[in-house]
Amino acid sequence: MVKQARAGRVAGKRILVTGGAGGLGAACARRLSDEGALVIIADLLDDAGEHLARELGGHYRRLDVSSEEEWSALSLGLKRDFGGLDGLVNNAGIASSKAGEDVESIALEDLHRIFAVNVDGTVLGCKYGIPLMVGDASEGVRGSIVNLSSIAALIPASFLLAYGASKATVAHITRSVAMHCAERDYGIRCNSLHPGIVRTDMMNGIIDRVGREKSLGADKAGAAFEAQVPLGCAQEPVDIANGALFLLSDESRFITGTQLIVDGGMTLCN
Repeated sequence: MVKQARAGRVAGKRILVTGGAGGLGAACARRLSDEGALVIIADLLDDAGEHLARELGGHYRRLDVSSEEEWSALSLGLKRDFGGLDGLVNNAGIASSKAGEDVESIALEDLHRIFAVNVDGTVLGCKYGIPLMVGDASEGVRGSIVNLSSIAALIPASFLLAYGASKATVAHITRSVAMHCAERDYGIRCNSLHPGIVRTDMMNGIIDRVGREKSLGADKAGAAFEAQVPLGCAQEPVDIANGALFLLSDESRFITGTQLIVDGGMTLCN
């Protein structure tokens, strides 16, 4: 049963969040739900996803974002169960490799796996999300896609070759999708959101690895990362969720094809 819409900045909007069972995805799901959205969480973490969906009064759907077959099945189910979508957060992503993560040590298997989730997943999300929210521009802008990129798309990092390249690709895809939707009068906006240092499990994994490689230890490596932030501390997941909320709300109705950088000023120094 679809929950009753309540007052809020995205009240009544049907919003799908991929990778929504934990980390930034869960933060986005909670913030959107707080502001009245009907949130559909898609992930491979069934227990966590179902628990969060129950907590929020939303819904959970299992999804491997790199699988077109699963996206196709999901889109049919979303059309049947909810009549479509008003918003999509392409958040699902990975950063770790089994081999090295610089250009001399990376394995193509890892490069392809990271691109499959981060890039293929975003393209497929847009491909199958657009028909679920397509409207007519004469009726007003009614759909919004938020693609999670990263400041790694904007600042070169030798120790994050595949992740940085994948997120730069996501930023470019976003602009192409925004133009595509505008040219066809779909009434759909598409923007990329670029977090800085947020201490999620993914970011902590990067810090731990760098700490080992540079013989610093996790605590010193974490402090070194945070020292790069002009505002002086790591972000909280809700900072990114607030950015997603803005881009999904009607407050940003005339913003499309742009990059919202939420990094505490890190890109100022590069």
